[in-house]
Amino acid sequence: MPSVGGLLEERELTARRRVDTLREEADRIQAELVVAERELNEWVIARSRVSEVLSPGDVAGPGDAEEQPDRGEPPALPGSSEAAKPKSVVPVWRAGLAQSALSADYQRIVQALADRNRLGQGPLTCQEMAACFGLDPVPAKIEALRAKAKRLTARGWLAEPAPGRFMLGRAVAGPGGGS
Repeated sequence: MPSVGGLLEERELTARRRVDTLREEADRIQAELVVAERELNEWVIARSRVSEVLSPGDVAGPGDAEEQPDRGEPPALPGSSEAAKPKSVVPVWRAGLAQSALSADYQRIVQALADRNRLGQGPLTCQEMAACFGLDPVPAKIEALRAKAKRLTARGWLAEPAPGRFMLGRAVAGPGGGS
């Protein structure tokens, strides 16, 4: 008859082998997940860039507006009280341009940063924005927010005082700003 200690040692060895096997499999899956998430983020960015390039009116030169047929929605007018449609072009900020010229997602980002500015709080990271909006803090959501924040920064709505940290642009935050 085998000893109790020997049986326990045998069971422990079997359990240890199972744990080691599962740990190796988990490491392999984790590595695959990192690669898959990176690829997903690249596709999200690529789709965003292509949409930006193919958006009508995004790169129209002076006088081109009259010559081009209307292939999409018209650009938002400065005094427009009607909210922009989803997937619309982000207009360059200028005095008198209301937040309603932006689509709902962009309005939400600008409003969150305007609220922080009003409360005297500093810039936000995209991860912090995701938490504010109740989004899952997964790379795809954070990168989508980052792309939107970068686009708003490029168009003068936001400022990026430090890499990855966004705040309301000075002109937007000032008196008579777009908010």
